[in-house]
Amino acid sequence: MRRYTLNILFCAAAVALVWLAQAEMLDGYVLNILMLIGINCIFAVSLNLVNGYMGEFSCGHGGFMCVGAYAGALISVAFFADSALFGEALFAPWLAPWLFPVILLGGMAAAALAGLIVALPSFRTRDDYLAIITIAANYIIISIIENIDAIGGPRGFSGMKRTVNAMADVIELPWMLMWTLAGVFVCVLVIRRLMSSTYGKGVSAVCQNEVAAEMMGVNTNRVKIMAFMASSGLAGLAGVLYAHIYGYVNAQSFGLLKSTEGLVMVYLGGMGSISGVLMAAVAFTLLIEVLRFVIPWLNETLHAVNLLPAGYQLDQIWTWVFIPLMLILLMQFRPEGFLGNRELSDVFPRLRRWITLK
Repeated sequence: MRRYTLNILFCAAAVALVWLAQAEMLDGYVLNILMLIGINCIFAVSLNLVNGYMGEFSCGHGGFMCVGAYAGALISVAFFADSALFGEALFAPWLAPWLFPVILLGGMAAAALAGLIVALPSFRTRDDYLAIITIAANYIIISIIENIDAIGGPRGFSGMKRTVNAMADVIELPWMLMWTLAGVFVCVLVIRRLMSSTYGKGVSAVCQNEVAAEMMGVNTNRVKIMAFMASSGLAGLAGVLYAHIYGYVNAQSFGLLKSTEGLVMVYLGGMGSISGVLMAAVAFTLLIEVLRFVIPWLNETLHAVNLLPAGYQLDQIWTWVFIPLMLILLMQFRPEGFLGNRELSDVFPRLRRWITLK
């Protein structure tokens, strides 16, 4: 029973959230925040597979989210929207709820393929070269997309809301909240199952000592490529959900700043800790939202006491002064993050009677 406690608790919480949304007890702003938290959870947990469990250093994870977002958006528009790019829709709108998983899987497959293309040359190198290669890959992906005029180029791509509206026309439900919650559940489940499998033990061995792992018969290149593809595919899942929640994608939304957000969440929560990274994703998303209101209040307060020059305003770019400062302080005083490489059940042993993430 202990193995399924977390699953049962998560499903109960998900049902409660969907019921509240369906009863219109959650406004649009709160729903958007909840879905953004879900997307960040998927994005951070997927990056944790490479940077945490495998011990490598990927710095361009936003590029794979970008691939997933655009691939899912193109499939969605081709399936359910009349467009200049694809012509008439391939399927009737009433099929949208049943074919949306195909859209999700298509975005994941495209992102995993992009991960394979990046992984093949990068894992022939050692040390910090993966960070350089993934940063370069992030820029390359964005540059390629921005130079394809058929999918909007630098203007971005839209039309995915037609699929979301088609699902709502079939059955009036908060579909994107449901798909986001399902995505978080699947992402965590996949990582848990992977890390408890033979391949997962190989990933942990690579993290501890790659040379020793090879001597013990672990095919390290195969294990690393598999883990990188899984991580990229799950980032693609976050991208597909992002594209359909907002109905618009632009390649610049997935630049180095987005990749940095993923790094902040992973290192804030603790490398190799699913529960720690989930906690960090929630805390980070809420902190960003809080700063949206705190910065205007700071402007008024500092102007009132004449600590800011007349006419000067702090803008939202200061958010990325506070966040790195927080990360610097964290590295100074708690470099292992919230939980380090432990889970909640390790920090609070009494929880082991009820839940486990192992």
